Amino acid sequence: MKRVVATGTFDILHPGHLYYLGESRKLGDVLYVIVARDQNVRHKPRPVIPEDQRVRMVASLRVVDHAVLGDLHDMFRPIEEIRPDVITFGYDQHFNEEKIRDELAARGLAPLLVRIGQYRGDPYCSSREIVQLIRDRDRQERGSPERV
Repeated sequence: MKRVVATGTFDILHPGHLYYLGESRKLGDVLYVIVARDQNVRHKPRPVIPEDQRVRMVASLRVVDHAVLGDLHDMFRPIEEIRPDVITFGYDQHFNEEKIRDELAARGLAPLLVRIGQYRGDPYCSSREIVQLIRDRDRQERGSPERV
């Protein structure tokens, strides 16, 4: 049984997430998804959706076999427990694959690392863009006359 691990924040689920997880699933028999903890998200704005909701939403997707929250202190701990054959990264995840490979090797793991390309099929395939759209529309509505 070939195990695949995908990781991410998955703040506001959108078609880009579905593409990433679907492409990841194609690489093995079982897809595990590690959802980033709220306090560990430092490379972008903090998630809008709390971590417990995000992991439940990801777990409910048909393509996902198992969804777990990441470890608060050691991002490699869930990977050690799962022992995947493949780890996927999204096109916009800024991991240094060489450093990841070295850390995994130090822990006795040697999964294949695969970068999944960008999905271009629908607009608003970025949680950040969706949040910005909501803010812009809210500003426009507050600035316009009252609707009757």
